[in-house]
Amino acid sequence: MSLQQAFFDKIADRSLKVGVVGLGYVGLPFAVEKAKMGFSVIGIEQNPRRADMVNRGENYIGDVDDAELKELVESGKLRAVVGFDVTPGLDAIVIAVPTPLNKNLAPDLQFIESVTTQLAPRIRKGQLISLESTTFPGTTEEVMLPILAKSGLTVDEDYWLAHSPERVDPGNQRYSTKNTNKVVGGVGPNSLEVAVAFYRATLDYVVPVSSAKAAELVKVFENTFRAVNIALVNELLKLCDRMGIDVWEVLEAANTKPFGIMRFMPGPGVGGHCIPLDPHYLEWKAREYNFTTRFIALAGEINRSMPEFVRSKAMRVLNKYKKSINGSKILVLGVAYKKDIDDWRESPALDVMKLLMDSGAELTYHDPFVPSFDDVYHTHLKMSSVPLTPERLAEQDLVVITTDHTTVDYELVAKHAPAIFDTRNATKNLAANKDKVTVL
Repeated sequence: MSLQQAFFDKIADRSLKVGVVGLGYVGLPFAVEKAKMGFSVIGIEQNPRRADMVNRGENYIGDVDDAELKELVESGKLRAVVGFDVTPGLDAIVIAVPTPLNKNLAPDLQFIESVTTQLAPRIRKGQLISLESTTFPGTTEEVMLPILAKSGLTVDEDYWLAHSPERVDPGNQRYSTKNTNKVVGGVGPNSLEVAVAFYRATLDYVVPVSSAKAAELVKVFENTFRAVNIALVNELLKLCDRMGIDVWEVLEAANTKPFGIMRFMPGPGVGGHCIPLDPHYLEWKAREYNFTTRFIALAGEINRSMPEFVRSKAMRVLNKYKKSINGSKILVLGVAYKKDIDDWRESPALDVMKLLMDSGAELTYHDPFVPSFDDVYHTHLKMSSVPLTPERLAEQDLVVITTDHTTVDYELVAKHAPAIFDTRNATKNLAANKDKVTVL
């Protein structure tokens, strides 16, 4: 029996053993989906605290159902370890580790390289390795493959290597890991066939592409598309600010057109682990081909300028009330990078907060989803959320809405806060006190 047929048979009878490296926003939901389909799953999570939580059936990811996780752990279908010694016993290994940028906006692949180095001496014939981390086109073949070659095994013959970019959208109530179309590219035709079979056994629809490089570029383009369009509406917002036109009114009216337009809204910047980062992977890789991605670079420049624009306009709002930003009490509403989630990574709210504090503001924040944060790598802010009470609101000089969480009582905020600066148009449906609100 061929290695491929043996792999397919294990998929069919659910005896395939799956490993997921990195149990974060991508890895844990995928591990749960695989385990729900009857596969035995081992998560390799190098954060001991997270590994212990999984083994106790305690959930820490919003898109994972608490009861499902607990049931899968108790049934023995899902467990976590902190090391790679389990690798030889696995049939498929999915890698979902962070791919940040360094201070020069160049890709930092230390986590991918570290994991691949751990796998190389432990892999065996008949295994599938699939990278899901977002990265620049060529990472799977140019970075991972040379390291894995040290195993002495031949790719696409002895083992299979693929890239299948994650498409996680935290907090999305309609699309989950299972029903989001899954792009898959292999390093060779056998790798593609095996990887497609692996993902089709769990997910609703799989989209094969010709290579791992193509799959990598698909993901980077998807988020670059969003970054460019967000930059367009952010630039429009700045123009409308100069012209005295309500940009929110313009965009709402434009979005009524039933064709030829897509809905994007301005804000204090872009956040999360995709949109602020992914375009720079492509921008960086393009230089290798003596190609300048001017459009992408300009979009990044516009989006990165938004926190400074927010500070500038906050100063104008305070000036209307004859107050200086230096010494003013400012309450920031929301530090998560998007509404109704607890993820504050790369959140523009943190940049806004740092700029306001640098200008002398006495700053506090409230976020029902983020009780505290410690941004040791970027802004170096460490803060805890304060209760949102009428008394606290009344003592502020300005409330700045940076994340439009639906659970916040904006009527309460408008009733008691002396002035509001709304960067998300969260107050558009206020029944009263709209005269206190300035929108971005």
